[in-house]
Amino acid sequence: MPIPVAHTCYRWLSLTEGWLYRQIQSLPPKQIEAHIICEDTLNLDVFAWPRIYALPARSWQGELLKLLRKLGIPRCFPHAKQAIQEQHIQILHSHFGNYGWLDLNLARQAGIKHVVTFYGWDVNHLPRKRPVWRTRYRDMFAQVDLVLCEGSHMRQSLVELGAKPTQTYVQHLGVDVDNIHFQTRSRQSDEPLKILMAATFTAKKGFPDGVEAVGRLYHEHGIPIQLTMIGDARATQKDQQEKERILATLDKWKLRSFTRLLGYQPYDTLFKEAYQHHIFLSPSRMAPDGDTEGGAPVSLIDMQATGMPVVSTTHCDIPEVVQHGRAGFLSPEGDIDSLVQNLYQLAQNSHHWADIGTAGRQHIEKEYNTRIQGQRLAAIYEELV
Repeated sequence: MPIPVAHTCYRWLSLTEGWLYRQIQSLPPKQIEAHIICEDTLNLDVFAWPRIYALPARSWQGELLKLLRKLGIPRCFPHAKQAIQEQHIQILHSHFGNYGWLDLNLARQAGIKHVVTFYGWDVNHLPRKRPVWRTRYRDMFAQVDLVLCEGSHMRQSLVELGAKPTQTYVQHLGVDVDNIHFQTRSRQSDEPLKILMAATFTAKKGFPDGVEAVGRLYHEHGIPIQLTMIGDARATQKDQQEKERILATLDKWKLRSFTRLLGYQPYDTLFKEAYQHHIFLSPSRMAPDGDTEGGAPVSLIDMQATGMPVVSTTHCDIPEVVQHGRAGFLSPEGDIDSLVQNLYQLAQNSHHWADIGTAGRQHIEKEYNTRIQGQRLAAIYEELV
């Protein structure tokens, strides 16, 4: 019989969180029966799942949960307790560290194993912005069974926050490599260097650094370019200010006529664009407010799987995802001179792109294949119970 596991998150599921859907979808059904417990649902036409337990729209329970979060009280809502009892759930898997803490009462009252996965924002930004989370995390680490994260840098960050090394494991995110077409990149002599960037316009993504580097590549080295950006700013003031910085940098280097701003796009569109580009640029860095990737952008995994060379930074766990000098080139975060040099090196050595793309694909197949990672996560569950 498969092990019944309940995955908890606030909302199932925003379009930018397809990586969570793939993580759960990849679990082998003969070993694991996955259930979703959430407060709200979105995009069920894209992220359909047969076993979802959500609160009714505009229910009193939802309002109560909002109040409990404001008061700093772990939640234990009736529809979740009912689902756990009726489905004989053996493991509660909370996604994001703050929801792991909010789920403490739920796991304890049900008497089941509790796993928490951290993803980035919850590791660095949240405890810096609100120090009370340092205390909450220490309390949570003392009670949960396992703490999972994306890479060794994030794991060390969690140990520094109070997690025990023996309870903390690296579980890579995966992509569906088997269904991602591999294509080596090439560039004609009269063709512009086509550079793709894709992310939400937040400070940790480093887009102004990337645009600055592209501008210098064009104006100082004479490399003709075409820049495409997929993504946009959320409604928050900080993200809108970041968008203004990005646009101002485009204007500074007179890149508007060479740049396509596509806004948010579906996952399929990202891949369609990827196959029309030569280089993926992802210059992540620590934001002024301390926000970081925590691990690494999933887009770096996706793009390497397609065979595209990447230029990124040594930020957080990116060096585990991108093998510097083999599958791409990494710069110190915030080092625009190095970004320019790495872009120039790739532009001048397109005859190496096939080898670089092949090395990246092989690395992703081995360490970030969603099918393999699903089997590894299933093995973690089986050992736990």
